[in-house]
Amino acid sequence: MALNGIQIFKLTPKKNCKECGCPTCMAFSMKVAQGAMDISACPHMSEEALASLSEATAPPMKTIKIGAGAEEFTLGGETVLFRHEKTFVSKTRYAVALCTDMDDAAVDAKLAEIPAVDYERIGERMYAELVYVNCGEGADAAKYTELVKKAAGLGRTLVLGCSDPEIAKAAIEVCKDSKPVLNGADASNYEAMSAVATAAGVVLGVSGKDLNELYDTVAALEKLGNKNLVLDVTGGDIKATFANAVQVRRAALKDQDRTFGYPSIVNTVKVAKGDKHLQAALASLFTMKYGSIIVMEQMTYAEALPLYGLRQNVFTDPQKPMKVEPGIYPINGGVEDSLVLVTVDFALTYFVVSGELERSGVPLNLAICDAGGLSVLTSWAAGKFSGSSIAKFIQEQVEPKVSCRKLVIPGKVAVLKGDIESKLPGWEVIVGPREAVQLVKFLKDM
Repeated sequence: MALNGIQIFKLTPKKNCKECGCPTCMAFSMKVAQGAMDISACPHMSEEALASLSEATAPPMKTIKIGAGAEEFTLGGETVLFRHEKTFVSKTRYAVALCTDMDDAAVDAKLAEIPAVDYERIGERMYAELVYVNCGEGADAAKYTELVKKAAGLGRTLVLGCSDPEIAKAAIEVCKDSKPVLNGADASNYEAMSAVATAAGVVLGVSGKDLNELYDTVAALEKLGNKNLVLDVTGGDIKATFANAVQVRRAALKDQDRTFGYPSIVNTVKVAKGDKHLQAALASLFTMKYGSIIVMEQMTYAEALPLYGLRQNVFTDPQKPMKVEPGIYPINGGVEDSLVLVTVDFALTYFVVSGELERSGVPLNLAICDAGGLSVLTSWAAGKFSGSSIAKFIQEQVEPKVSCRKLVIPGKVAVLKGDIESKLPGWEVIVGPREAVQLVKFLKDM
């Protein structure tokens, strides 16, 4: 059961040294109780106090690491059911499925298709991070291991869907250094599967015919000392899978039942039964409710663009605006003497404005000012998008890189024209349209 601030304070050294970043030990204790800080942030906490507090103050959902090196990912660690309450911690990861039932040509085509989707959006790399390698019925160790080898060649973190301990043991041997997930434990084989996963030092995926069986199997695995788990909540149909995902999360976070306090896997391939459009819809559903790993048959741009955009919106701090990196963004092949337009770093503004600029076909340079991630009018009202800040940005970041001395400012801050001109001698300041949708006509008229 979670401790309150007073209970935590009783175990602190009460030095008020401020080394943790808080003014007093009481303030530190309150933040730890709220989940805003980790107990280990106190450098003077005794080993006995750390041992007794670490488990009690840990998030109700365990944090699990999968993968290795640059492909290491964190799952779980969640503390709230709804994003607006605080923020979600570990973003959903997407896996593309392979199976031993596929012929060699289909496997090769899929392996070639997976790396094709790899792009950047607001400073974040968007790609299929995982590959789910399923062992179909009748497959032997040699066939499955060969498929695992092929998949490992992509350099992505693997999820091995295999319920046979001997086959799983052989497959893990060829990829254990990359720390895959072994997904295949259930009530009938959990002891043998746990032994294989523990020996290799990898995460074990657990499933059950219903939530009661899943709960009992997880409890049995914990008694064996294995808490490096993920829960496969995929049910017989969409309704059962959704209910499982929500009930497991609610049990862990609302009821503080740590037996269900693990990240989850949702396999849309099983419940959508070959319908790739339905899989994409389900992936969006379980990105919100509450898949840690979501398995799909494919990840083309048709699936990726809306899905990763959704994920990026869901897995951001609601108290911090999404923003793009300030700088110069050439559009339509913009060069040194291309027209310069300036706007704010609010992500939505950037995407709306850049989309209209691309549609115009006019080569230009879009200058993005640091405005604290606020919209044009909000940042102007807050003094973050002013004549001084724009002029300073243009002088320091734009002038050394472009030869054009024409600057278009947003029509909503036309009042800044005179101030910018006075601070940017040699520049012609042009007031643009008030709305982004008017940019195409505005540029063509120019």
